[in-house]
Amino acid sequence: MILETIVIVVYSAALVLIFMYALAQLNLLINYLRSRRKILKAPKFDLSDAQQIPVVTIQLPVYNEMYVMDRLLDNISKIDYPKNKLEIQVLDDSTDESLETTAKRIQELQKTGLDIKHVLRDDRDGFKAGALKEGLKTAKGEFIAIFDADFLPNPDWLLQTVPYFKDPQVGVVQTRWGHINREYSLLTRVQAFALDAHFTLEQVGRNSKGHFINFNGTAGIWRKQCIIDAGNWEGDTLTEDLDLSYRAQLKQWKFHYLEDVETPAELPVVISAARSQQFRWNKGGAENFRKMLWRILKNKHISLKTKLHGVLHLLNSSMFLFVLIVALLSIPMLYIKNEYAHLKTYFIVMSFFVISTLIFFVCYWFMYRQAYGKGTKTFMQYIVMFITFFSIAMGFSLHNSIAVLEGHLGKRSDFIRTPKFNINSLGDSWKGNKYLKKSISPHVIIEGLLMLYFGFGMYSAFVVGDQGGDFGLFPFHLMLFCGFGYVFFKSLGSKA
Repeated sequence: MILETIVIVVYSAALVLIFMYALAQLNLLINYLRSRRKILKAPKFDLSDAQQIPVVTIQLPVYNEMYVMDRLLDNISKIDYPKNKLEIQVLDDSTDESLETTAKRIQELQKTGLDIKHVLRDDRDGFKAGALKEGLKTAKGEFIAIFDADFLPNPDWLLQTVPYFKDPQVGVVQTRWGHINREYSLLTRVQAFALDAHFTLEQVGRNSKGHFINFNGTAGIWRKQCIIDAGNWEGDTLTEDLDLSYRAQLKQWKFHYLEDVETPAELPVVISAARSQQFRWNKGGAENFRKMLWRILKNKHISLKTKLHGVLHLLNSSMFLFVLIVALLSIPMLYIKNEYAHLKTYFIVMSFFVISTLIFFVCYWFMYRQAYGKGTKTFMQYIVMFITFFSIAMGFSLHNSIAVLEGHLGKRSDFIRTPKFNINSLGDSWKGNKYLKKSISPHVIIEGLLMLYFGFGMYSAFVVGDQGGDFGLFPFHLMLFCGFGYVFFKSLGSKA
């Protein structure tokens, strides 16, 4: 019974942690709905007055972005802002032929009168954080806008964001990500679904109550003084954006999130690219939990509720680990349930935690309704999308849990960029992209085995106990089977 007890305790602890996270999401939903009824009031620069127009530097950190560099530079050159108040830095760490073609395109843009510079380094020390820090040394701007290579800000982007810096305590203005290739595939739709939840429910829910939010690495603008005051960019985590965001807010800088300003971007269309992005984000989140936990708890200037939300925010990625634990132990728990009749009360109590899934279902519905509208048809589409999203998210749980464990244990790794594809429509193809990996990760094989494991879980529903089976966990195991199956077969097909 010792082994069974260990399984029960670990399984229960993971369920409780997931439930706590669900309650935090519910609180963010309440905050979000309340904020939607309020009219945003904030002091703004009047950019029709030339005296109030500040100097802005746009930084474009790039590394081997052959397929999207022309699109990026053409788009940025159309930004509507006085040329004498705008500087563009292309922070180029590239090591392939894109370095030369980018240099030529920059020279062409310079001839148009655009203040654009090609900033190069001898090495990639600090990766993206190092490039941003290097560019900051010579940046002319009082404000620093940052865009990754796959982002396409609208021409009026600076006119919509810069005015909010009139309040001298505002250190960052972050905008919502859009998705130019949302409908390209099931993978892009699932990614868009997850990101939309973050950029509506979570960012608004936290920001509206003064809780910590994060600059999302791109599509945002910093006050240069804020970056310096917070300690500048550091490359000791894989999510330098989250790191600097927390250091700045611990210094009492305000962050301003603009849900209504959308910055279009391209989603990864190949699962290997999505895997590398997910790994970096989730490991970086765990690294920042280690780095920031005690700084948050010891800070005397923030409320207990803000501290709680901050800790849970930094533990976001760890939810994948808790989900994986619950998934792996759910099959042994199925057999324990039907072997030990005296535990019946315990399992009745544990069934309460299905409410976590219901909370997520409700929270994400408000996000989905915001994007697609109300109605029975929309709700039915949402149900399908929610089940699909949860299945595939659980299919990523092994991959992301490994990232989380590496982050918590302090294992260092290089910053692996997400390959870009220049995919704008259903007719575009990613085939032949030179940045795709050619080998299959050993993790993929384990994901295939987990697909079979949860297939066994579905079979077990028919044979456990003496009452003709137990189908309470069958839907859960079916979702896990489909999720790991999707990730496994898509990874084989795209050489993940």
